[in-house]
Amino acid sequence: MRERHGLQGLLRGFRRVGPDRGDGGLRAAGDPELLLRVLCHEFRTPVSTLTSLTRALADDGRVLTGADRLAITRLARDQAVHLQALLRDATASTGALALTAQPEPAVPLAGILREVATLVPAHRRRARATRRAADCPVPARRTRQVLVNLMENALRHGPVDGQVGLYAAVRRPGLRLLVTDEGRVDDALLDALRQPVPAAGMSGLGLWIVRQLVTADGGAVHVHRLRPRGVALEVLLPYAGHG
Repeated sequence: MRERHGLQGLLRGFRRVGPDRGDGGLRAAGDPELLLRVLCHEFRTPVSTLTSLTRALADDGRVLTGADRLAITRLARDQAVHLQALLRDATASTGALALTAQPEPAVPLAGILREVATLVPAHRRRARATRRAADCPVPARRTRQVLVNLMENALRHGPVDGQVGLYAAVRRPGLRLLVTDEGRVDDALLDALRQPVPAAGMSGLGLWIVRQLVTADGGAVHVHRLRPRGVALEVLLPYAGHG
C-alpha cells in the first residue's frame, strides 16, 4: 500500500473519529473554504522552507559543514516531495480532509532534528537532544512536518535576530519536543492552540494543523512562557519505551 504523508491525510476528508463530543471537533467534510486555507498554508510552508534552505546554501558568509549541507539537501528533498504530494492530491480532487494516522516508516528522531535545525542560522540556533530521545523511533514524515511548521512559526513570529531552540528528551509519559523563540505568549497564540476550528484567514492555521497531526499520533501540544522572556511550544508524543 502506498505510504501517505500525514499532511496528505488533510486532503482525504475531515472525518471525525469516535462520537461527537459537542466541542466543535473537526469541521465536517465538504468545507471548501477550510480546505483552500489548509492547502494554501501547506503550500506556503515547504516553499518558505525551500527558500530558507537555498538562501543558506547561497550565503557566502555562512559557514556550512559537510553535515550541514547533507542535512539541508535531505530536508530540501523531503519538502519537494511533500509539495509534489500536495499537488497530486489537490489535482486529484480528493475532496474533504481527514486526519488519521496513516502508516509510515518510523525513523530515529536524530536525523529529523538535524534536518529541521538547518532552518535556523547557526548563530541563532540552540539545539539539544538526549541520546535516548535521539534514538527514539518516530513517524518520519508527520514528525518532520510538525517540527518544520513549528520552526517556521518561531522564525516568523519571534524577533528577527532572536534565538530559536529545538530540544528533545524522553520524559513521562513519553517523548517531549520543544521549539522555543524569544517572542511572547499572546491571545492569538493561545486561541490557535485551543480553538477546535481555526479562525478565518491564515493566522494560527499552522499551529492548528500541528495539533491535528500530533493528535492523530495520540499526542498533545502545549504552550509555556519562558523567563525572562520567550515562548516554548511543547509537543508530547507517546513512546512505549519511556519506562
